[in-house]
Amino acid sequence: MLRHIRTTEDVLTLLDGLFPASADRWSEDGSAWWDSFYGDADRAIPFRDAGPDEHVAAHLATGRLGTPGRALDLGCGTGRNAARLAAHGWEVDAVDLSATALATARTRVPATVRLHHGDAFTLPALSGPYDLVHDGGCFHHLPPHRRLSHLALLARVLRPGGLLTLTCFASGHPDSGSELPDAAFYRGEFAGSLHGGLAYPADALREIFATAPASLTCVELRPMRVPDPDEGLFGAEFLWAGLFRRAA
Repeated sequence: MLRHIRTTEDVLTLLDGLFPASADRWSEDGSAWWDSFYGDADRAIPFRDAGPDEHVAAHLATGRLGTPGRALDLGCGTGRNAARLAAHGWEVDAVDLSATALATARTRVPATVRLHHGDAFTLPALSGPYDLVHDGGCFHHLPPHRRLSHLALLARVLRPGGLLTLTCFASGHPDSGSELPDAAFYRGEFAGSLHGGLAYPADALREIFATAPASLTCVELRPMRVPDPDEGLFGAEFLWAGLFRRAA
């Protein structure tokens, strides 16, 4: 008889186990799925070869992110945001679960960008403090209980006064993520899958990131702009473009 639950992390690991391995998109065990995703040349992946997220590019162009400092790119994929940040003078750590995506990133980012393969929540190299964290699609692929891990990461690595830029599935769009309630992912007919990722209403995102220990204030949250093809940027109307600030 096992009575091994002692810590919050024990509880989170227990909840991870309610999902089959095939549903994992958030831990090191999900690496193979992401490798297959990025390695499928026939799969239409608009952001695989795109430029940076349009709001990241806009904030850099206007100086809204402040003086370049240290940045962490969560779920960096092929390095499109990390490359733009580095071009604007940021010192960048970029992390992804997919070795396949990182192999492409190495051809796109300057040598100053440090690429990390693995789980951002457990990698000791991602110690911060960072002036900026960019999440270009990690958050909406987390099961509800792993929001706690995301908030804890921000609290641990984002300096006081630091910024979070976020790209996230928006509710109310047919091409976006699932709008099932949190409990449905753990019980009933829809349990055991994240159904492509979770869509979020704006108020929910504001409240989630305002929660301790992260305690971020929403500076801006708007639908992503769909760029013209010649802009070399990525944007889709079913995604949120968010900017949050940690209290100084």
